[in-house]
Amino acid sequence: MAAFLLRRLGFMILTLFLLSLIIFFAGQILPGDPGRAVLGPFAANSAVQALDHSLGVDKPLVTRYLSWLGGVVHGDFGKSYAYQSAVGPFVRAALINSIKLAALAFVIVVPLGIVGGVIAALYEGRTADRAISVTGLSLSSVPEFVSGIVLIVVFGVTLKVLPVTASAGAGAGVWSQFRHLILPAIPLVLVLFGYIARMARAGTIEALNSDYTRTATLKGLPEPTVIRRHVLRNSLLPTITVIATQTGYLIGGLVVVEVLFNYQGLGNLIYKAAIGKDFAMLEAGVLIIGVVYVVATLIADVLLTLLNPRLRIGGTE
Repeated sequence: MAAFLLRRLGFMILTLFLLSLIIFFAGQILPGDPGRAVLGPFAANSAVQALDHSLGVDKPLVTRYLSWLGGVVHGDFGKSYAYQSAVGPFVRAALINSIKLAALAFVIVVPLGIVGGVIAALYEGRTADRAISVTGLSLSSVPEFVSGIVLIVVFGVTLKVLPVTASAGAGAGVWSQFRHLILPAIPLVLVLFGYIARMARAGTIEALNSDYTRTATLKGLPEPTVIRRHVLRNSLLPTITVIATQTGYLIGGLVVVEVLFNYQGLGNLIYKAAIGKDFAMLEAGVLIIGVVYVVATLIADVLLTLLNPRLRIGGTE
């Protein structure tokens, strides 16, 4: 297990290094001048050049990357061009907000998707299977901004039972935060339900047709016991991978939902940084998403090896 973890950690560090290269150099080739974006279109060229010099954007590209990478390693993501202050506090606050929204969506969609997929597999080919599969596929094809607008119109404007903004304000209680977050969380639940349900269904069907399930059934074990002890343990393995890969999307891919509901999360922060040519903020936000993604993948790998020792044994050979 130690050798497996060391290999995964090595791949994780290499992935983050390559990601840092891509993020930094992609940010530098984006069109736009940070000095001009900060001072506005009517500022004098001399003032723009002076600001670019103070920001260090006129230095050689390699020098800027090494300086930026050295700061990132020590927890310093640089200075925001737009706010003229450290990027770190902005990214941390946005990340916490995105984690709240993603956690609420996960708490709803993960058990709902797993239960739906298992029920569909147990009734394969029947009405329940078709209803869950078609519903999940249909919901996954609806863009978040469409379902979000419908939810705002129905529950926020017409019925007026839920707030149309996701931010509850500083010092808000748990119930108040829940009321503000439930509406933007629903579009995420609708999109992810189909993916998780399909993977849970496929894994359950494979486990039901396996030799160990047939053996347990022939031994006379009750069907609920067979499903609980033998089927679910193995059927959820591919589902864990899907959940891990969707973590990065939930943390950083919430741009549409966060902008639509005026929520100050990481996706909204990256969107505003890209619009304002705030490359330091943009690079920090995207890198944080990469870190969340690789950490979630590492956790999923560890869970998979704990649930299926054959993967661990194969990984050490």
